[in-house]
Amino acid sequence: MLVETRPLHQRPAWNTGRIIGPKPPPKPRHIWAIRTRLQHDRRVRDLAMFNLAIDSKLRGCDLVRLRVGDVVLGGTVRLRTSIIQQKTRRPVPFELTDSTERHSQPGSGSDRARKATGSSPAAVGLATM
Repeated sequence: MLVETRPLHQRPAWNTGRIIGPKPPPKPRHIWAIRTRLQHDRRVRDLAMFNLAIDSKLRGCDLVRLRVGDVVLGGTVRLRTSIIQQKTRRPVPFELTDSTERHSQPGSGSDRARKATGSSPAAVGLATM
C-alpha cells in the first residue's frame, strides 16, 4: 500500500515578487550621483575606475586586470584602445570620454596609485587602435 504525503500548506517560493534575470542598467541620474559623490570625497582613483567602467562596459574581472600602461601611453591618455576580454577572448574596442581622460591624466592626484600598479600592456592583450 502506497501512501502519498502532501504538505498541509504550500509555502510560497522564495523569489515570489522579485525581478529575475539581468538587472536594468543604471539611469544617467544615478551615474551622475555616483560621480559627484566620488568627486566630493576626492576619491580620484575610484572616480577614474568608475568612469573607465562606464566608458568601456567591461566586466569587473577585466577592469581589475587593467594597468595604467593599458590606457596611458607616454604620459598621455589614449583616446581609443582595445582590450581582450577574459571570458570571451574577443577584443573590445572603446573610447575614453573627456571626464575619464581628465581623471586619468598624470598629476590628477593618483600618481602614487599609478606607480604602485606598474604597467604591462602585453599581459592584458592591449592594442592601440
